[in-house]
Order: sequence, then C-alpha cells, then structure tokens
Amino acid sequence: MRVWSIPMRTRFRGITVREGALVEGPAGWGEWSPFLEYPPDVAEPWLRCAEEAAAGDWPEPRRDLIPVNVTVPAVGPEDAHLITRAGGCRTAKVKVAEPGQTLADDEARLAAVRDALGPDGAVRVDANGEWDVDGAVAAIGRLDRAAGGLEYVEQPCATVEELAAVRRRVDVPIAADESIRRAADPYRVRDLEAADVAVLKVQPLGGVRACLRIAEDIGLPVVVSSALETSLGIAAGVALAAALPELPYACGLATVALLTDDLVVEPLLPVDGALRVGGAVVDEALLAAVVADPARVAHWEARLAAVRALRQDQRS
Repeated sequence: MRVWSIPMRTRFRGITVREGALVEGPAGWGEWSPFLEYPPDVAEPWLRCAEEAAAGDWPEPRRDLIPVNVTVPAVGPEDAHLITRAGGCRTAKVKVAEPGQTLADDEARLAAVRDALGPDGAVRVDANGEWDVDGAVAAIGRLDRAAGGLEYVEQPCATVEELAAVRRRVDVPIAADESIRRAADPYRVRDLEAADVAVLKVQPLGGVRACLRIAEDIGLPVVVSSALETSLGIAAGVALAAALPELPYACGLATVALLTDDLVVEPLLPVDGALRVGGAVVDEALLAAVVADPARVAHWEARLAAVRALRQDQRS
C-alpha cells in the first residue's frame, strides 16, 4: 500500500487536503480513498473498488468518450465564471446550500455559470441534503430562475422520504446521490419514486460491476460521479460510464483539476468536454512527490487493518 496526500485548489466538501492509498494487485494499482471520517463498514466497499481495479476486472467499454460536467465549488461569481469556462464542458454542476452562505450567494454563482456557458449549456446543482422539504421547494424555484433553467437538482434533502416529497412539488427533475450510496437499501429511491436520476459513485458502491448491477436494478437514468479521486480513481468511474448500456447525461468525473497534483502519466482532464476511456498509469515520480508522512501512513495502515478485521468478522 502506498499512501498519498494532495492539497486541493479550493475548499471542497469542507476539506483542503485529499488523502488516499494505492492498493496493488495483479493488474497494477487501485485507488482506495474513503474520506477520513468514514468508519470501517463505510470504507469497506471503497476497498472492494480498489481491489477490483488492481485485479483488472472491468467490463468491456461500449463507448470511447465520456461527456462530463465541470464542477463549480461554492465560490464567488467571478471564480465560478472562470472555472466554468475551463475544459470546454457544456454542462456545469454547481454546489449550493454551502453552510455559512445565503441563497443569494447561490443565485449569483448560478447567474455567472449561465453567462459562462451561454444559453445552450446545461446547469445542475447539488445541495448535499442541506435543505428541508419546504426550504428545498422554495430554493429550487429561485435557483431555477437564476440559472435560466436547471437540468436537475441533486440531493436537495437528506432522506429518501423528503426527496419524494420535494419531487411531487417541483417541476425540476430530482437526482439522488447520498440516498443511494449511503443507504442500507439503495432501491428505496426507486420504490418511493423519489428521484428521476440516479447518481452512482464507483468507490462508495463497491466497484464498477457492483454499480452496473445497481444501475440495472434501479431502473433510472444514471450519472456517474466522482468522490474527489486522483486520475487513478477517476479511471474506475470512467470504466463504469463506458460500460453502461445508456449514458443520457454528462458525468461528474471532471474533478481532477480540483487537486493541485496527480499520480498518473496522463491526467484524466476533459478535452472538449469529454474524458477518453482508457487505463491510468501511475507515475512513480509523481507518487513520490505527494507521499504522505509516516504518521499518515500509519493512520491508513490502521484503517486497512480495521476493514480487513471487519471482513473476517463477517465471514466467521
């Protein structure tokens, strides 16, 4: 196992440094990068994803290019405009409902994103479950107007029941993320008709093949999204997007630029709004430049031991 630590260009998801580990297998390296607060039972499927990648066990791709959205953090309008213009993406996913900010801040950010994209681009927002039902309904109306039309709203509320309630009261489509990847039963989103779109993240859900099974069973259009990985982790998301029978939406996989460094020879950055399908090869010199200090290595070794102990307990 090799442990890395990479600063982020902008605070995102409340963090300024991204940490993770590389797990080696017959086909090379797989990325294991569960967020630091995640306990062993939550981190375990992330390890399955890394092991699948390291074993080279991905399905054959159905397409060569994956359209992607640019991800716009909860920054000011000027920075939002600049970020949106980078990479040539025609879809933007904009973070909203950031603690400490106002709905007016979100409206200004969305207006800047729309200006950068022009009238033909697609704008989606992600609230990370921060609103209650009434707050979501009110906010969605205002943000839809500020954006000149929203493609969808991702995870406006925390629970599946709340998503279902919001979906019945608004015209903008609803996408479920945390309600799938953090749920004991990811199919409650389907059963309660709580969403129009399923957002799948390959590490939290246990790998490419596990996500393909969920996509087939849940019966919703799928958007493949990242969990703030390096290009090595993003490659697993690209493999999932490439293997899906249909891919009606741009995917949220263009997040490597949020990190100051990377681990691979050719970083997975969008060209003309798309990522090319193919493996990511770890560059030993780049990896050496971002290797974590001994205390962090010990932390990740302890996490790995805890996940393996959990697996052993589950088998016995």
